Amino acid sequence: MPIDYKRELESAAKTMILIHDPKTLIKMIVRMIVQKVKVRHAAILLYHKEKNAYVLTVSRGKTGLKIPAGFARMDEDNPLIKFFKLRKDKEIFDDGVVVYGEAKRCLKKNITSQSKQLLKGVIYQMEIFDAVVCIPSYFQDDLLGILLLGKKISGRNFAQDELDFFVALASDVSMAITNAQLFIELQEELDKKHRLFIHTTVALAAAIDAKDHYTHGHTARVTALSLEIAQKLMSKNKRRFDSKFLENLHIAGLLHDIGKIGIPESILNKQAPLTPEERKKIEEHPLIGITILQPIKELEESIKGVKYHHERYDGSGYPEGIKGDKIPLIAAIIAGADTYDAMITDRPYRKALTKEAAVAEIKRVSGKQLAPPIVEAIVGLYQEGKL
Repeated sequence: MPIDYKRELESAAKTMILIHDPKTLIKMIVRMIVQKVKVRHAAILLYHKEKNAYVLTVSRGKTGLKIPAGFARMDEDNPLIKFFKLRKDKEIFDDGVVVYGEAKRCLKKNITSQSKQLLKGVIYQMEIFDAVVCIPSYFQDDLLGILLLGKKISGRNFAQDELDFFVALASDVSMAITNAQLFIELQEELDKKHRLFIHTTVALAAAIDAKDHYTHGHTARVTALSLEIAQKLMSKNKRRFDSKFLENLHIAGLLHDIGKIGIPESILNKQAPLTPEERKKIEEHPLIGITILQPIKELEESIKGVKYHHERYDGSGYPEGIKGDKIPLIAAIIAGADTYDAMITDRPYRKALTKEAAVAEIKRVSGKQLAPPIVEAIVGLYQEGKL
């Protein structure tokens, strides 16, 4: 049954739109050609910017015929590459496709000595790759790659409709590869910015710890415990969290005390109980934190954890006195972790509680200071030896 190349082209084009990994895209195209057109082997030379060379990226066919990926690497001086970059394909061949037999016949035609010399080099390269057809893939005037096809399994020559299909396919592939590469570059840039953002967040957290000597390491411990509480809630089927929530929780944990940067060190490091005025000043740190972080729109969800982590389940907390389920879960989790860590840490005016005593106190304030599900999660972690 003859192949409907128009339908195959449309199908391939639709699939290519959905693929954002250039290597996966190339593998799909070469596999499709080998299976549909039934060639003995096929390969693609693809330009690699970082290597400034054309590398055999994908090869398919029967064992012994296909060339290992990465085996061939050609720079711009290679006659095969030079031939297409100088657009000799259009000068000598009407459709830009180099067919081995046609290329041999063209050597006897009246073409320039430079073109003849390059064509000889192309023929030699095709013999090395055991290729009978070469189809270039361009994006605008840039040569992105070259498709190399071996003989058809049937032994017949390629028909014109097959060659036309390869040319159209190469055009679609060039656009798809360019889009996929742009997608990868954009993703890498986003990942780079995200890493920078996380590193900056960690640096800010370290600045908080450095300012408040008596809570050194507190930020890291609260962050780690907050994530453990979230995982425990999921394991108990209390909640389902996506990766974005966990990332926001991670950032909120790191930054929950960022507002302490605006509190005098004389208050933070005071070696005695705080006066009512000093306590009032300390209670300003969530709102100071919001003032610092609010301009960063990416922190919208994390900011809730920073702002409300001192709210209490019974409504007696600060800064707004909200209660119950009105307290964002991200803040309720951090509140539990923050409360536990504060109790097991030495302070200037009191010694740390044992873990057992701290967990007993956590149980006592369930439904008052802390949300019951959070208390249940902390108790569970203690019983599992994870605190």
